[in-house]
Amino acid sequence: MIDDLPAVGRGASPAPVAVTRTTNEDVRAQNLSAVLHLVHAAGAQSRSEIGAVTGLNRSTVTALVQELLDLRLVREESVKPTGRVGRPSLGVAADDDVVALSIVVDPRAISVALVGLGSAVHSRVRHDLASPPSPRRFAHVVASLVDGMRADIDRHYRLVGAGVAVPGLVDSRGTVLLSPPLSWRREQLAHRLSDVLRMPVAVGNDASVGAMAETRFGVARGVRNVLYLSGSMSGIGGGLVIDGSLLRGTSGFAGEFGHTVVNPSSALCSCGRRGCLQVEVNPATVLALLGRRGLDEDELDIELSVARDPVVLAEVARQVDVLSVALTNFVNAFAPEMVVLSGYLGVLLATSRERLSEAVRLHPVGSEGRTVRLERARMRSHLMQIAPAELAFEAVLNDPSAATSQL
Repeated sequence: MIDDLPAVGRGASPAPVAVTRTTNEDVRAQNLSAVLHLVHAAGAQSRSEIGAVTGLNRSTVTALVQELLDLRLVREESVKPTGRVGRPSLGVAADDDVVALSIVVDPRAISVALVGLGSAVHSRVRHDLASPPSPRRFAHVVASLVDGMRADIDRHYRLVGAGVAVPGLVDSRGTVLLSPPLSWRREQLAHRLSDVLRMPVAVGNDASVGAMAETRFGVARGVRNVLYLSGSMSGIGGGLVIDGSLLRGTSGFAGEFGHTVVNPSSALCSCGRRGCLQVEVNPATVLALLGRRGLDEDELDIELSVARDPVVLAEVARQVDVLSVALTNFVNAFAPEMVVLSGYLGVLLATSRERLSEAVRLHPVGSEGRTVRLERARMRSHLMQIAPAELAFEAVLNDPSAATSQL
């Protein structure tokens, strides 16, 4: 279970004081959280399945489910028996009427999705940009998009807050210290947005929240040690899950894998150094050679699958070789069970799986004694629709009864 607490702006209510809780109350709260986490990530579960996964006895599961029903965080629905013939039983699913706003900003667009518990996307709007927005412009556009969703939210849903994914360094208080793609520096984004939206707002690095979502809902679900890397026109970022917890580092800055130097004599990076991974492995060069611009991940997949130009193929091979060296270093340093590649890096894996897999399998120290799985992120474009919402859901998932009292 990932414990990656969001940075909450001024719109949040004060955290409940826990000094009066008894040990039994703490245990109950932890068990309640475990059950809600399970149905949020895994979908509808029978009570017996909940007991098998959590290790709780039948009477405890029954009591916890009833409390979650009373809090309107779960609902009952039919589930089919797992692995055997039989009639559907009454199972427990996260109530997707409990929602969060999932906000993503990049130099070309701002998108806002309304996401329910269990990762259901109810609606999504996008505002295309001619140039990177200023923080003020970003807040204005988001407020306008959310205002258009307010009537539907007020009529049908219970809103817990908003989560925001930003390409750049974001500290634990929701301040964007540096975002080269957006030209933002020391912007207190959580505070700014919570003021204009009048709700709690959590802000995180886009790759870190992507790692969180991929380990909850994607190909890495249930894997406790995962290296997640995502590539785009904006650069390369990542997240590292160690023993089930997202590694945050000092002030939340862990995971800046794109600024690993792989060629000191190469071009200048936005960080001020030369030859960073994100300079050497970037879709811009490939798109220029293809004579295309603005392709999404799926479109670039198709383009490269049919590409026959030797110049294009040579550039892809060069980037794959650089990426394989970096992956080998990361695997040696962190010993993950799985490496997940997303975005442009997922495209490179699709075009050169054997080449990358061989490097990860053969070159790490002690490779003969362990297996490292190399996988492409399963959620593709859906990932960043839901990932920022996970930041906003953290309070409810970690302490359902206390957080729900604030709704």
